Amino acid sequence: MNYATIKNLDIANGPGLRVSLFVSGCTHHCKGCFNPESWNFNYGQPFTEETEEEILHLLESNHIRGLSLLGGEPFEPQNQAALVHLLRQVKEKFPQKDIWCYSGYNFEKDMLTGNLGPWEITEEMLSYIDVLVDGEFKLDLKNPNLRFRGSENQRVIRVQDSLKQDKIVLWDDGEGLVI
Repeated sequence: MNYATIKNLDIANGPGLRVSLFVSGCTHHCKGCFNPESWNFNYGQPFTEETEEEILHLLESNHIRGLSLLGGEPFEPQNQAALVHLLRQVKEKFPQKDIWCYSGYNFEKDMLTGNLGPWEITEEMLSYIDVLVDGEFKLDLKNPNLRFRGSENQRVIRVQDSLKQDKIVLWDDGEGLVI
């Protein structure tokens, strides 16, 4: 897997200060995508053990609330194995930090049906994700007033609650915010 960039102190891709990993490779090619260079699976740099260590080091800071995965497309089958390894490490070392993931794939139709490569890898990846923003970006549904998503068709899903309740549980815009 390659990655486009790592952002520390990101405030745009989930609540609080975050570390964000932008992976390379995406087959959605959404019109109006903010990151089209990341569609290419060879874009950026190889994701190595050193890259993973850098992310884990950045997450050590008490002021970092969590990790966000973006792209490109984290759920592309070519990206999942490397990300599962990273997510496993993050949950083991930082169980108090949350993990957000942005995907153009649909939670029920694509992820839960096993259509994205080996099910055991997708299932493990989902087991570590707290919040998923799902659905392709739709330029005709773009709304700059939406929080943590770009178009009105996208949903902000509480993954673990959704899996336990066997129905979609949406993230509340006011959850976990310190006022």
